[in-house]
Amino acid sequence: MRVAVASGKGGTGKTTVATNLAWIAAQEDRSVVYLDCDVEEPNGQIFLKPIVDWRRPVTVAVPEVDPVVCDLCGQCGEICQFSAIVCAGKKVLVFPELCHSCGGCDLVCPLSAITEVPRNIATVMAGHAGSLRYYKGLLNIGEAMSPPVIRAVKDEAPEADLLIVDAPPGTACPVVEAVKGCDHVLLVTEPTPFGLHDLELALETVQSLGIPCEVVINRAGLNGSATREFCLRKGVEVVAEFPDSRRVAEAYSRGELPSEKDPEIRDLFRSLLTHIEDSR
Repeated sequence: MRVAVASGKGGTGKTTVATNLAWIAAQEDRSVVYLDCDVEEPNGQIFLKPIVDWRRPVTVAVPEVDPVVCDLCGQCGEICQFSAIVCAGKKVLVFPELCHSCGGCDLVCPLSAITEVPRNIATVMAGHAGSLRYYKGLLNIGEAMSPPVIRAVKDEAPEADLLIVDAPPGTACPVVEAVKGCDHVLLVTEPTPFGLHDLELALETVQSLGIPCEVVINRAGLNGSATREFCLRKGVEVVAEFPDSRRVAEAYSRGELPSEKDPEIRDLFRSLLTHIEDSR
């Protein structure tokens, strides 16, 4: 089963939920794979503390123009929707950071003056924490194209009883790429006006993809009534509520798994895991 843990905004506790679910499942002798697809700022390793087994670069194809063959017709720049290649005077300029690797410029070039060359944008690494398998993507500093990196992480994942995708926050293309192909999505939110606003956007995004989703409220003691009312109105189940706990905050600040240190939190995550598995 593939479960994505997502959120409309950062700081809701998404990674806390994802890592604790993975740890609980591994403790109960399930085969578990954790994918950290928050490739701009992956931090699941802080809590799971995996041993890295291997790492490899992630490359994307970008255009390279042969100035001897090119006649400056400008067709490559006309087809590019991202201005990654432009014909400027007597020169063709390529901006590789803007390139989406669609290959359109190469396709329309009448003189075959364009070839695609690999460009390193990230690293994918794999490791283990006990029986739990761990995969992470890390985007190079200054890079903007995270969807290819997320795809690379997901492509490495082996089959398992439970595969948990720690998605990036928000509602943009990286989130869509992360949750695509998952059987279920958990949307983690916090009971604040900002949390509710971004939950609404995230819910709309996931529902447009046709993926079943449910809501987890973190720090529920603050005031979750507005969030519960919203979920009730939208017909979305709130499947877990985690308390606003000092013990959880202290464990988090030390890079520890709350479910490993607090029996009450452990039982809450165990109940959430059982619910997910029963919903197959």
